[in-house]
Amino acid sequence: MPVKERKETVEKAREAGVKFIQMQFMDILGTVKNVTLPVERLERALSEGVFFDGSSVLGYATVEESDMRLIPDPRTFTVLPWTNGNLKTACMVCDVYDHKNNRFEGDPRYALQKLSERARKEGYVFNTAPEYEFFLLRLDESGKPTPQPSDLGGYFDLMRDRGDEIRKEIVLHLSKMGFEVEASHHEVSPGQHEIDLRYADALTSADRVMMMKYTTKLIAHRHGLFASFMPKPIYGVNGSGMHTHMSLMSPDGTKNFFYDPKGKYQLSELALYFIGGLLRYAREMCAILASSVNSYKRLVPGYEAPVYISWANRNRSAYIRVPSGRELRTRVELRSPDPAGNPYLQFSVMLAAGLRGIEEKIYPPEPVEKNIFRMTPEEKRELQIEPLPSSLGEALECMERSKLVREALGDHLFEHFLYIKTQEWESYRSQVTDWELQNLLPIL
Repeated sequence: MPVKERKETVEKAREAGVKFIQMQFMDILGTVKNVTLPVERLERALSEGVFFDGSSVLGYATVEESDMRLIPDPRTFTVLPWTNGNLKTACMVCDVYDHKNNRFEGDPRYALQKLSERARKEGYVFNTAPEYEFFLLRLDESGKPTPQPSDLGGYFDLMRDRGDEIRKEIVLHLSKMGFEVEASHHEVSPGQHEIDLRYADALTSADRVMMMKYTTKLIAHRHGLFASFMPKPIYGVNGSGMHTHMSLMSPDGTKNFFYDPKGKYQLSELALYFIGGLLRYAREMCAILASSVNSYKRLVPGYEAPVYISWANRNRSAYIRVPSGRELRTRVELRSPDPAGNPYLQFSVMLAAGLRGIEEKIYPPEPVEKNIFRMTPEEKRELQIEPLPSSLGEALECMERSKLVREALGDHLFEHFLYIKTQEWESYRSQVTDWELQNLLPIL
């Protein structure tokens, strides 16, 4: 890192009155990791890094190769607005290096950096804007989260919305950190909320998602509630998704490559190829986009979550939707991802699939504007509409055969993710549930 950049970052911390620096990164599943340094240690951290035990981080390294280093990215320096005085703290997102001082192939951020750089070499900046849904849940007497929602509000409700003040506080803090928030509101289910981040390049967007989840949990805790990004914590209601809007822009931001005023639906051929790639590889990347056994409780008919692989301009039952904005606002919305996953890996496979669609000129089928859930099996077969995997186990089988996902993530992330998630699936499917005991035990 250039000396000038290091000194500018140190000066920025000094002028802000910062006393501590949180060095943050993510494990393979998307859990935020952190080590806190006194600000006096910042310059040394910028030049030499911060050493840590990689074998203690899920999906990182073995004991034999555990010496790893965090190098903070100065561009991510952000003061945490809820801290002050002698506890005033800033955070920085870090890149991970291995014991040989090479970028660590198991760093999820590195996977997205490599793909984003590949897109830039082709003239594209991959922008994403995630819509994050989450539940605010009550705590029991011991302080543990319960599946009881914080309120009984519904979509866009105000009078029954206990989370209104909490969302405003979250948005206020995000704004102070320089994050642009499009909107926030109560979602369909009791206790369910949504915060929409404004477009940014995918790496910046993923960094912000990490910080947004941390901020959301912190503010909810201060209000005596638990913020959960579990896709479906409550039976019988809509689950939480992470609808992701995406586009390919020119480096100067003046051209949206998805827009063509003379194209079909005012979409460029490149946009259609990108959609074609997302559709072609939907099953293969499903385990990354919906990475928990619980994700597949959300991806079921009747709850506004996609089950079938199709695209549309207006149909919200589709896997991909193209919202109405055009020109610079032209974008594609992918509706299957959920907020429990790792955003670096999620954005990586989205970009990889879209770029492959452009490379192979994968033209999508015609959009399906009818409600797919009401179609007969014959109608779906006629339109060649395939389903998404119905379980994590099925999704992992599709991923295991995928050259695209392996290339996008690299061997380390690919193999470790498969191993960890296969363990989760095997543990889950061997459980005897309350439903079985209540419904089957009395009659079998």
